[in-house]
Amino acid sequence: MSNSTTLEQRVEALEKQVAELMERIMKPPPTKDWRSTIGMFTNDPVMKVIDEEGRKIREAEREQVRRDRS
Repeated sequence: MSNSTTLEQRVEALEKQVAELMERIMKPPPTKDWRSTIGMFTNDPVMKVIDEEGRKIREAEREQVRRDRS
């Protein structure tokens, strides 16, 4: 702050900063709810490919377990 700033102006600026900081502290943090992610990949062609490849891998693993048990 410059030398021409009065004590009142400095105190006012500090009070404003303290009020902003207190507001930040007092606000509860936003909750990250898993439900907010539902549908975020709907109709996404890349996600459809990933899902299909995952299904193929799981089915191959199931088939391998079936063969090993026989």
